[in-house]
Amino acid sequence: MDGEADGMVSESDESGKKRRVHGMLKLYYGLDEEGKAAEQAKSLDPCDINGPHFDHEVFLNKLRRECSLAELMDQETCMVKQIRSLDSDMQTLVYENYNKFISATDTIRKMKNDFKKMEDEMDGLSANMAAITEFSACISGTLQDQHTQITKLSGVHTLLRKLQFLFELPARLNKCLELQAYAQAVRSHRRARCVLQQYSHLPSFKGIQDDCHAIMDKLAQELRQKFRDGGSSAKDLSECVELLLQLDEPAEELCDKFLSHARSRLESDLQGLEAEIRPYPSASAVKDASARRLASASADNTPKTSAFPSPTSNTDILEFIDRGCNEFVSSLCLVITSYQELFINHAQTGELASKNIPQMANGKLNAFVDDLAARYFSLVERRIQEEKGVGDNSLLVRALDRFHRRLQAVTKLLPGSAVPNQGTEIVIRAATERVKQYLSALQSFYMDSLTDVRQALATPRLSMAGASLAGGGALLGGPASGRDAPTSLPELLSSLSASILNQIKSVLASVHLFTAKDIAFSNKPYFKGEFCSQGVRESLVVSFIKFVCQSSRQFCDSAGDKGGSTPPALLLLLSRLCLDYETSTISYILTLTDEQFLVQHHSPVTPVTTLCAEAREAAQKLLNHYVKVQGLIISQMLRKSVETRDWVNTIEPRNVRAVMKRVVEDTTSIDVQVGLLYEEGVRKAHSSDSSKRTFSVYSSSRQQARYAASYTPSAPMDTNLLSNIHKLFSERIDIFSSVEFNKVSVITGIIKISLKTFLECVRLRTFGRFGLQQIQVDCHYLQMYLWRFVSDENLVHFLLDEIVGSSAHRCLDPAPMEQSVIEMICERG
Repeated sequence: MDGEADGMVSESDESGKKRRVHGMLKLYYGLDEEGKAAEQAKSLDPCDINGPHFDHEVFLNKLRRECSLAELMDQETCMVKQIRSLDSDMQTLVYENYNKFISATDTIRKMKNDFKKMEDEMDGLSANMAAITEFSACISGTLQDQHTQITKLSGVHTLLRKLQFLFELPARLNKCLELQAYAQAVRSHRRARCVLQQYSHLPSFKGIQDDCHAIMDKLAQELRQKFRDGGSSAKDLSECVELLLQLDEPAEELCDKFLSHARSRLESDLQGLEAEIRPYPSASAVKDASARRLASASADNTPKTSAFPSPTSNTDILEFIDRGCNEFVSSLCLVITSYQELFINHAQTGELASKNIPQMANGKLNAFVDDLAARYFSLVERRIQEEKGVGDNSLLVRALDRFHRRLQAVTKLLPGSAVPNQGTEIVIRAATERVKQYLSALQSFYMDSLTDVRQALATPRLSMAGASLAGGGALLGGPASGRDAPTSLPELLSSLSASILNQIKSVLASVHLFTAKDIAFSNKPYFKGEFCSQGVRESLVVSFIKFVCQSSRQFCDSAGDKGGSTPPALLLLLSRLCLDYETSTISYILTLTDEQFLVQHHSPVTPVTTLCAEAREAAQKLLNHYVKVQGLIISQMLRKSVETRDWVNTIEPRNVRAVMKRVVEDTTSIDVQVGLLYEEGVRKAHSSDSSKRTFSVYSSSRQQARYAASYTPSAPMDTNLLSNIHKLFSERIDIFSSVEFNKVSVITGIIKISLKTFLECVRLRTFGRFGLQQIQVDCHYLQMYLWRFVSDENLVHFLLDEIVGSSAHRCLDPAPMEQSVIEMICERG
C-alpha cells in the first residue's frame, strides 16, 4: 500500500511539473489555454523582464541603485536558476515532440502515395462512364421508333391478365373455400369487387359478379357459424371477425352475437352460484329452529355457543367466493380480453377505420359487464347476509379480501368501469353490517347476563354454586364453570363486568381483522378513517356503552310494571356497574379502541366526558330508585301495621311489635348488602347517649307546655300552634332527595322514606292511651337501633319525635308511659 501511495505521489508530482512547464512556455509566448494568442495589454515598463520593452541597462541600474549586495547576489542566483530551468524545459519539449514530428512526416508521405493511386482510379472510372453514356445513347436512338408500340402491347397484356383474373375468380374462390383459405378469398374478391360493380351492365361481367356473390355468401355463412361456435382460438376468432367486417357484416350485430354467446356461459355460472344460496327463512321458522336448538342443548347439558342461528349452506362463505371468482370473474375477464382483442384493440384499416367501431364496441362491453356484475354482486350480498353467526370473523374477512382482489383484474381490463367501486361498496356494507351484528350480539349478551344475574340473585345461597353467569359462552367463548359461579354481590359484579369487558375485547379483535395489513381493502380510505372512527368507535363501542346506560335506566322508568318486578339487589349492582364505567371502564375501552384501530378523529366523535356523564346519571338514577324501592318495601310493612290495628281499644303494651323488629332486621340486611358494593361514607359525630335517648310526649320543654296535666280542649295555649312553631325552627328534611354513592347516604334515604311513611300513617289514625304508649315503645325500639345507620342521628330523632308527637296529638287520653318501663320492655324485646 505504501508503494502504491508513493507511486501515485510521484506521478502526480510529474504531471504537475509538466503543467508548470507548459504554463511557463505559454506565458512566455503569450498563448491562452486553447493555444491562441491572448489579447493582453502590452507593458511599457523597461524594467519588466517579461515585457517586450525590457531594457537590460535600465534594469541593472535600478537593481544596483535599490538593492544591497546580498540582495543582488540573491537576485543573480534566482535568475540563474530560472535560466537553467527554461533551458531544461526547452530540451524536454524538443525530446517529447521529436517522435511526433517524425510520425507526422511519415503520414504526409504516405498520404501523397495514396492520393496518387486514387487519382488513377478516378480517371479510369470517368472513362468508363463516358463509354456507358455513349452506348446508352446509341440504344435509345435505335429503339425510339418501337417504344410506342411496346408500351401499347404492355398495356394490352396487363388488361388481359386482369380479365383472366376476373374470369378465373369464381373458380379461385371455390378453391379457397374448399381449402378454408378464407382470408385469401376475401382479398381476391375485394380486388375485383369494384371492377365487377363498374361493368355489371355487361352480361359476361354480370354472371361473374353473381357467381362471386353466391360464393361469398356461402363463405360468410361459414364464418358466422365458426364465430358462433366459439371453439376456435383467439387468433382464429380475431381473423373471423375481421373477415366478416370486410364482407360488410354489421359490426353491432357481431358484437351482440359475441356478447350473447358469452352471456349464456356466464349466466350458467351465476345459476350455479345461486343454487348454493339457501332461500330466506321465515321468522317463525327461525324461531322454531332456535327453540329446538335450545331444547336439545338443555337436554344434553351442552353449552350454547352462539347467540344467532348459523347458516345451513352446503359451502361456507370462503368457498362460495372462491367459486364465484374462479368461475364467473375469471370467465368474465376472459370474455373482456377476447372482446377487446376482436373489436377494440384490433387495428382497423381502410373502410373499417372510418366506421368508429371501437367506441361502439366499448359502450356495448361496458353495458354487458355492468349488467352481469350487478347480478353477481346481488348473489354475493345475499350470501354475505347469511353470515349471521359472529363466532369466527376471519372466514368472512378472507372471503371479502379475495373478492376484492379478484375484482382488481377488471380494473386493469376496463379502467373506466364502475364494477370495482361497486365491489368495494359491497365490502364496506358487509363490514358495516358485521359491526351491527356484533353490536346486536353484545346487547343480547348483556341482557342475557342480566337475566342470569337475576336468576342468581333469586337462587338460595346454598344452591348458587350450580348457577353460572351465563353469557360467557353466548358470544365467543365457552360457558362458565358451575364450580366458579359467583355467590355474592361483589363476585356477581366482578363476573358481570369482566365478562362484558372480555366480550368487548373479543369483538374488537374480530372487527380488527378488517383493518389488518395483509387485507387488500384495508388500504381504502374508508377502512383507514370512517370505519375506525364512525364504524367501530361510534357505532359499536359507544353505542354499546349507551345501550348499557339506557337499558339500566329502563329499570327505573316503570315502578309498577318493570321496576316493581326488578330485584332491589339488581338495581344496586347495576348502579355500581355504571359507576365503575364512569370512573374507569369507559376510558379504558375507548383508549383500547383508539390504540387498536389507530382512530383519527377527523369527524365528530362522542367525547369520553359525555359517556362518563351519562353513565354517572344512570348510576345515580338506579341508586335513587334502589333507595325508593327499599324504602317503599319497609314503608309497606309499617303502613299495614298501622292501618290494621285498633289503636283506641288496644291493650296495654307488654313488648315491642314484631313489625318493628322486622324493620330493624331488614334495615340491617340492606346495610350489609349496600356495604358489599359501596364505601362506608361520612357520618356526623354521635352523642354519647344516642342509644339512651327517650321518646316521651314530654321530652322537650315545648312538649311539656303542649301537654299539661290538665289536658283539656279549654287549654289556654293551642297545641297545634306550638307544633307548627316547633317545625318552623326545625331543619327541613328532604325525603326523596338524591343520595350519594356511599352506604351511609343510601341507608339514610331508606330510613327517611320509612319513618316518613310511618309518620303519615300515624297522622291518619286516632289513638287511645295504650295506643300512644305502644307508639312510644315502638319508637324507642327503633331509636335504639336506627341511629347507628344514618349520617346524622338528629334526623332519626326528629322524625321519631314527630311520630310520637303526632300520635299524642291524636290521642283521646294522652297518658304517656314511664321511661323506665319503656326501656325495660325494649330491652326485654
